[in-house]
Amino acid sequence: MVEEIKTSSNHWIKDKRFTNFKFSWQKGYGAFTHSHSQIDVVAKYVVNQEKHHHKTTFREEYINMLEEFQVAYKNEYLFDFFDDVNTWDS
Repeated sequence: MVEEIKTSSNHWIKDKRFTNFKFSWQKGYGAFTHSHSQIDVVAKYVVNQEKHHHKTTFREEYINMLEEFQVAYKNEYLFDFFDDVNTWDS
């Protein structure tokens, strides 16, 4: 399922020309789940995500999540982070 989502969204992004640079998804992927009781917490996070990332970068948050959930990782296998996506339009 993830492969199909990545393939179809890759074609869609290229067809719509949403980016000026060559776009492709990373080779791997990760998924995190929360219990049903956490729906409100997750929804509030999504609503406030832009504000939240003014204080904590996505990279910092992602690595904190890996560590919090005790996921073993190697830095060389982490994807490239784009902390300032606003510069893409420049």
